[in-house]
Amino acid sequence: MSRQLDSIKAPVAREMEEFEQKFRSSMKTRVLLLDKIMTYIVKRKGKQIRPLFVFLSAGACGNISESTYRGASLIELLHTATLVHDDVVDDSNYRRGYFSVNALWKNKIAVLVGDFLLSRGLALSLSNQDYNLLSIVNDAVTEMSEGELLQMEKARQLDIKEEIYYEIIRQKTASLIASCCAVGASSSGASEAIVAKMKEFGQFVGMAFQIKDDLFDYGDDEIGKPLGIDIKEKKMTLPLIYTLSKASWMEKRRIISIIRNKSEDSSKVKEVIEFVKKSGGIEYAQGVMQQYYQKAITLLDELPETTYKTSLADLVRFTIDRKR
Repeated sequence: MSRQLDSIKAPVAREMEEFEQKFRSSMKTRVLLLDKIMTYIVKRKGKQIRPLFVFLSAGACGNISESTYRGASLIELLHTATLVHDDVVDDSNYRRGYFSVNALWKNKIAVLVGDFLLSRGLALSLSNQDYNLLSIVNDAVTEMSEGELLQMEKARQLDIKEEIYYEIIRQKTASLIASCCAVGASSSGASEAIVAKMKEFGQFVGMAFQIKDDLFDYGDDEIGKPLGIDIKEKKMTLPLIYTLSKASWMEKRRIISIIRNKSEDSSKVKEVIEFVKKSGGIEYAQGVMQQYYQKAITLLDELPETTYKTSLADLVRFTIDRKR
């Protein structure tokens, strides 16, 4: 998987390395405790998929500039802030296999660290007058917050319609990937029409990305996410929503009862997983994911042929073929 990502990164490998240095320096602070926590956050970074979308989008739409580096940093700062705050909200002790900030330094410090990251992102944009980039990312953070709250509001019902699910994942997940692609395009000097198109492209990618994540709940041992974790957390995902929409009244009542009252019982969770598999929920979700993938690739076809565009298409494929 890392070799596959390395070949996708190839057209922007130098820029990504330079970005790492710039991003680290943007996290520096004179407050010793804060600096220690920032160093810890930088160390546990993931695959850097989001900055990669920014740089490849910029290259595919125009020229990579200093503004592109700042745009990628802005997204990483604000995204990291939301993750730190999410771990507090979810009372989660782990993030990407590491202890979360709140697990090591408690909730009060974690909330303040998230606030610091948000303010760093704002300061970076304002001091360089990157108002266009700030506007794009600010819209995404607003959508992400609304999406989380919409999910919390609907979670009590355990019987949500597909349209509501799509709205939740559009806001929660797709809005950030959409902003990566729009920020990349905007930083390259692309027209407003191209920026809007790249935002739409990123939204389709984000929808496919989240549905892939949903499917991991029904996977096997090769995936990184624990089996049935969404069911245990009472999260309504596409395979389950589709299955319930096709089930008889009695079956629906039984499955919802298990999720509501017995989600801690592993044998009962397996029962739900088997029911979803038998009812065609997996195939249905895979089909929808492929539709979003095709919509994204169709939009990408309108850009000129470059190595950046080729890698962008490969990165989209990677997001739906990944094993974790």
